Amino acid sequence: MGVTYQTRDFADDELLPILTPLVRQWFSTSFTSFAPPQRRALMPIHSRLNTLVSAPTGSGKTLTAFLSILNELVDSAQKGILRDQVYCVYVSPLKALNNDIQRNLLKPLKELCELEGADLGIRVAVRTGDTTPYERQKMLHNPPHILITTPESLAILLSTKRFSQLLCNVQWTIIDEIHSLAENKRGAHMSLSMERLQRLSPGMCRVGLSATVAPIEEIGRYLVGQNRDVQIVDAQFVKNYDLQVMSPVNNLIDTPHFVMHKAMYSLLHKLIQEHKTTLIFTNTRAGTERVVDTLKEKYPKFYDKNIGAHHGSMGKEMRHQVEQELKEGKLKACVSSTSLELGIDIGSIDLVICLGSPKSVARFLQRVGRAGHGLGETVKGRLIVMNRDDLVECSVLLKYAVEKNIDRIHIPRLCLDVLAQQIAGMALETIWDEQELYTLIRQSYCYKDLTWKSFNEILNYLSGEFVSLEERYIFAKIWRNEGKIGKKGRMARVIYMMNVGTIPDQTFITVKIGEQIVGRLDEAFQEKLNPGDVFVLGGSMYMFKYSRGMTAQVVPTPNRPPTVPSWVSESLPLSFDLASGIGKFRRLVSEQLRLGKQKKDIIAFIHHYLYVDDMAAEAIYHYFKEQHSYCQLIGHDKQLVVEEISDEMGTRYVFHTMFGRRVNDCLSRAIAFIASRRTQRDVQVAITDNGFTIAGAKNLSIRHVMGLLRSDKIDMVMSRAIEKSEVYKRRFRHCAERALMILKKYAGRKKSVGRSQVSSTILLNALKRISTEFSIIEEAKREVLEDLMDITQTKKIVKRIEDGTIRVDYRKSDLPSPFGFSIALQGRMDVMKIEDRHEFLRRMHGYVLAKIAVSGQDVEVPQELLQPSYEELWDKQEKEQEEKLLDKKTLLIQDAQQAIQRLKLPQDYVENFIRLIEGETTGYREDFVQWLQSTFSGPVPKVISDDLAKFVLEKKQQII
Repeated sequence: MGVTYQTRDFADDELLPILTPLVRQWFSTSFTSFAPPQRRALMPIHSRLNTLVSAPTGSGKTLTAFLSILNELVDSAQKGILRDQVYCVYVSPLKALNNDIQRNLLKPLKELCELEGADLGIRVAVRTGDTTPYERQKMLHNPPHILITTPESLAILLSTKRFSQLLCNVQWTIIDEIHSLAENKRGAHMSLSMERLQRLSPGMCRVGLSATVAPIEEIGRYLVGQNRDVQIVDAQFVKNYDLQVMSPVNNLIDTPHFVMHKAMYSLLHKLIQEHKTTLIFTNTRAGTERVVDTLKEKYPKFYDKNIGAHHGSMGKEMRHQVEQELKEGKLKACVSSTSLELGIDIGSIDLVICLGSPKSVARFLQRVGRAGHGLGETVKGRLIVMNRDDLVECSVLLKYAVEKNIDRIHIPRLCLDVLAQQIAGMALETIWDEQELYTLIRQSYCYKDLTWKSFNEILNYLSGEFVSLEERYIFAKIWRNEGKIGKKGRMARVIYMMNVGTIPDQTFITVKIGEQIVGRLDEAFQEKLNPGDVFVLGGSMYMFKYSRGMTAQVVPTPNRPPTVPSWVSESLPLSFDLASGIGKFRRLVSEQLRLGKQKKDIIAFIHHYLYVDDMAAEAIYHYFKEQHSYCQLIGHDKQLVVEEISDEMGTRYVFHTMFGRRVNDCLSRAIAFIASRRTQRDVQVAITDNGFTIAGAKNLSIRHVMGLLRSDKIDMVMSRAIEKSEVYKRRFRHCAERALMILKKYAGRKKSVGRSQVSSTILLNALKRISTEFSIIEEAKREVLEDLMDITQTKKIVKRIEDGTIRVDYRKSDLPSPFGFSIALQGRMDVMKIEDRHEFLRRMHGYVLAKIAVSGQDVEVPQELLQPSYEELWDKQEKEQEEKLLDKKTLLIQDAQQAIQRLKLPQDYVENFIRLIEGETTGYREDFVQWLQSTFSGPVPKVISDDLAKFVLEKKQQII
């Protein structure tokens, strides 16, 4: 039982004979030849062998999966032996992708019927949460031969007695975009559903479709589970690639921001105009809107209705409209955050642009794979960089992409909350023998290492073993007696059907100073906060104190710099493997600088090692040369650099750790926890992809703290470090909801996220009284430490520090080194506009060059240098920002007064407008709110200024 690579390309005279004459005729008239994935995968799927096909978008892998299946269904239909049952189950993570697949199947079926001259009677249907009750009943009486569904709907169908009978002879199951399922808890959930389906249909063949992924063998094992063979068709690089890193200017540090901004949009415009349809990825929703608006503003003759935005915050109808316009070729350009990465059909794209780093090689290849959608077309992608860190990162990323060195996927394992939910669903099917159930569950790749102890603990919870939980209205979901289990209670089925799934509800957190509301935060942002963290909201700075339910209590801190950037909840984490690649490159260049190699030799090496042009190689050389000249220390994969920076802001420690965001998150919390215990003070942490800072602890010996860091104690340290954190509290709620401890829906009512969070806080305390190692408590910790962070790699890093494989070097200064600047000022520049941040960094660069010049190093230094004081510059920027904000508010109030006067509205409306402009969310007149709703839901009266109209449209949802 194992993995076999299918590398043979079968010839036409081998493949065509396995098709029926009708399907052969249709294929020959529709296609000139078999696509590369089809040549390798068609035969194993035809032979009912479990098969994983990994190939880029547009390479024909969907037809690869379906061709053998359609062939057999056509054969059965022609012979009159096609039964009323489900033959094939197709599962994808996206409803939109399901609808695409249905359309793409109905077209060939219609063509086959036309060739046959009769209706073949092959039915295809979609079953998701959007399917109407009428359609569901229709499926029971006339089941589709090909059922298209989602992981959640499949779990429901398996627990539905009447429909599960139609799944008793499924011949094939296709899992599309399997890589995107496998890397989260939906994948763990899906893996158990597959075992349930295999139990009903023992002869079922599993087919997985994946984009570029590694390690591909692990995805293969995930697809088939334990003790089953899998054939792997690796056609990940069957296309030709045209990939480049581009910079809009020659000098990424000394060029003024307005010049760089203009050059970047000029480059974007040039690339868009040179191609038919361009897809642009920005990584954030705000960035997506900004790029669309700026292109329209700068080039109004070129962009209007022919450019669109696409991101998760848009309404479903708006997103679908953009997708449809892309398919129809109506858009010259489309700008997306991350929402168009997966393989929904968006038509022909001939260029993909990534603004900034995608943070992983796999994600980059997934994005650029949207271009060159047809067979034989070249995949064309461009990475546009705007700073020196991005230049280095994207250059290494490009090298790894070209050399097919892909980051490894992380598959969550032993998710006990998902296990509890699935067992509750399985109990609805039949009465189970516990040992038989345990054996079935361990067939799943995600649960192959499940212990009887953990399994038994979940059964204890589900069967109501803990009577004290009934006080929290948590009742038994199953009965358990003499080694058997089954469903318990009339409501068990309803509870399961209404609460199935793994995706948690997200909402906003209300931010208050006492009882005064100051704004709202995204829950994903709030879970990153620790007491003492400072962040920017509405242009002001606040320190986080604590949260209760969905309310966060803060205090104003106008004189303290932010420690958490406002965009952190949307940021993509740099992968461990790509970070390690950057670390290796840093080490190789560092060695050449240390050996005193000539500039031309080092640039030649950069050219040889990376796939960059002369300009990029020169920029990378100067960046590394500055770092080396400044402190002779470059953090890399075998050297961890710690800078102790003492200045007007106090003392903070800057760690250069090239291990990726997830490891940095874990490592920084472990060090901060030890530091806080040593000094008996709270310690602030700020994390980046390239390192982290620790501040707030006085009289701290960071060397001593690092000496206390032990690989065999990391589990214990991190368990205690996260126990009171916001992220742990939020993730416990998610786990409790998945485990059906907290019901999001019950008796026709939906519980708000706020009520669920309060319930979870009370529940957590109740479970701790039963046992601090209660299964769902342990699962919440596992999710934070293994899925959100990377404790496994962190332990390996600490072990390498212990044995000397990774060296730790320390230095003291009043100014961070060039590589340390973005780490040291994480969050602190959040109060500045983008152009001000750039000018700030330019000035800091000048200070660094001045220090290098004083030390006698051969580096060009600007003539005008001041004594370094970024506290002074910061105060100036903050003051300017406050003045601009005040001016803006004053103008808006004046506009509101004029509008009210011209529209002859009550003068009290002025006071209500002032409340809105000041950001208050309560205390409004009811008729004012109604007037806002009606006036700003359609064409806005011309007497209302554009600035006021735009402001109200952005803010009205806060009070309506």
